[in-house]
Amino acid sequence: MLTSSRNKFKGTVQSVKKGAVNDEIVIKLAGGSEITAIITDTSTQNLGIKEGVEAIALIKASWVILATDLDGIKLSARNQLKGKVKEVKHGAVNDEVVVDLDGGDELVAIITGESAKKLALEKGKPVTALIKASHIIVGVSA
Repeated sequence: MLTSSRNKFKGTVQSVKKGAVNDEIVIKLAGGSEITAIITDTSTQNLGIKEGVEAIALIKASWVILATDLDGIKLSARNQLKGKVKEVKHGAVNDEVVVDLDGGDELVAIITGESAKKLALEKGKPVTALIKASHIIVGVSA
């Protein structure tokens, strides 16, 4: 599958919590991390999503928020993936930050250069990637 999404995570559906309009889908990645997605019930049915199905989670790099020093802070973002900065590519306005996630996967975030500066992002720095469950696009093989 070719997409413009920088982040493509393969995994297995661990659970499906049905709702009247939206469903909560939990996908376990190969490295052990979990990603929670909120998709419409119609999409769940059309894609044949159920426990045990192989799925792909797509996340646009611009939908990823990076944070440091979150100890003791509770957030509403369902997906809080811990890792370390692998690389920072500086641009005129935005920076591309590559993060090695604790489970072994790699995630890319596009954040403003000002934010990268304020967070003092550099190789090896611990970060947490925050992604709203509604920003996860779920796909399955046809």
